[in-house]
Amino acid sequence: MAKQARERRRAERRGHFAEYAAALFLLAKGYRILAIRFRTKAGEIDLVARKGDLAVFVEVKARVGEREAVDAVSATAQRRIRAASDIWLSRRSDAARLSQRYDVVAVLPGRLPKHFPDAF
Repeated sequence: MAKQARERRRAERRGHFAEYAAALFLLAKGYRILAIRFRTKAGEIDLVARKGDLAVFVEVKARVGEREAVDAVSATAQRRIRAASDIWLSRRSDAARLSQRYDVVAVLPGRLPKHFPDAF
């Protein structure tokens, strides 16, 4: 196997681990996880969570620092997540009564994840 392919698979595994760690962290904070890796033609949302009448679309970043994680969510990624969230909401019968928010969860080595509500 080529080195590049191995690195890509390693990064993918690290990302999946980070998504599950973030999901568990949000569960502990009282959120319900409705979807992990919700995929559409517009893009993918790492986590869709809900707390009361609030739908939360979460981008998960595994980085060495909090600032690096938040900065890694580019304007292009934000547009992609918003477009995918519109599709998710369009499939919900209760979408009209839900407010929405876009969060980032930073998964940091050796520490609990850090939640950044309303990050973008």
